[in-house]
Parts: sequence; C-alpha cells; structure tokens
Amino acid sequence: MGLHPKFITGDATERVRGTYDRIVSTVGLPAGQGLRPVLAALAPGGRLATTLARTSLIITGWKQPNGDVVGRVEHDTAGFMLTRSGDNYPPPLTELFTHARESTGETTMTGRYPVLDVANAWELRSMLEVTTPGVELAYETSGRTRTAYLAHPDGSWARASAEGTAPPEVHEGGPQHLWQTLDRIREHLNAEGSLPLLGARVRITPDGVCHLWRGEWRASMGAH
Repeated sequence: MGLHPKFITGDATERVRGTYDRIVSTVGLPAGQGLRPVLAALAPGGRLATTLARTSLIITGWKQPNGDVVGRVEHDTAGFMLTRSGDNYPPPLTELFTHARESTGETTMTGRYPVLDVANAWELRSMLEVTTPGVELAYETSGRTRTAYLAHPDGSWARASAEGTAPPEVHEGGPQHLWQTLDRIREHLNAEGSLPLLGARVRITPDGVCHLWRGEWRASMGAH
C-alpha cells in the first residue's frame, strides 16, 4: 500500500509526540487532564475517535481552528480500560470497599429498583460517570442474594443488597448519596425510555473539558 507505519512508545498521559490528522484511542481517556495530550497532538482539521474513561461513550469529532473538537456521541457503545501511569495508577479504593461491605450506613433506606451489576449496565454506568465522576463499582452474588457496592474517592460509599429482584436494603455513607443518585438516573430512564447520552452533541475544549448537550439537557465532564 506504500505506507510506512512507525511505532512510538511513550506515556500518552503526559505527552503524545508528533502531530496527527487522525487519532483513534483504544483506551478510555478521562475527561479533563486525560484528554489534553491527545488534543494537543491532533492537527487542526483532524479527526478524533475515543471512548471516555468509566463510560461506554464513543466520541468522534473534528478539530476546529480555535482548538476545540466538535462532534457527537455515536449511537454505539464500546468499553476500554482506563489510561494508567506510574506504579500506583491510581490506588484502588480497597479500604473504602471493605468499609462498605461491613458497615451500617449513615443513611439506610429501601431502594426503588432491583440490585444490578452497574458495570455491565453500560448506559447507566455512563450517566453515573457524567453526573458523579470517579465512582468505582463492585458486585457479587451469593445464592439468590445480589449485592452492589459503589465507592467514591471523596469517601462516599453505598451498599445495596436483596434477594432476587426484591427492593434492596440500601446503606450509604459519606458526603454523597451514591445509590440515590443511581436511582434518579434509573427513574429518568424508566420515565423517558432512554437516556440523553447517545446522539448527544459534544464540544471538547483544549483543557479537555467535554461539554455535552441534547435538546434541553446539558452536562460537562472534566471541569474542576
């Protein structure tokens, strides 16, 4: 074909060497800092295709003269591992998950919807990352009992457990009510029949912040 590809080994979380007309990322890039090196390496007029970390969202777009990448969330899904760098990338929330397994929550309630494996409910997982970035997940079964755990670096945690599809007993702790956040997302899905993610318009600014909108819905990812 007359092509002469070159392999480059480097840490793309710090810098992507060179300038490219097309970048296809087969790793989940975190919005914000995680996108900046890739955006910097994309030439004006270039095309980007990537997933976002902890989501199944496929973002495609063209780089504008002002440095923004403008495009959309595709009507398809994919999942890739997160970018990672260094010897501890990042440290797992092991102690917080242990606390979630063993503790009585500061808030206890009966959940509205059955326990599910959130990591494999891709659209729900994606919307959870949009609304509450950084949540980590765990799920286990014992006989007919299903238990889901959510944990966040700010110390928030949730545990929901039930037999089969019965309403779960929910325990929550920390500054955020993670299971209640998930229930609100599921309520929207049940009421509207879909979430506004797939097909949403996207503008990624050079600082890596992803601005999403569809109809009257608006959200941003990666802003601090």
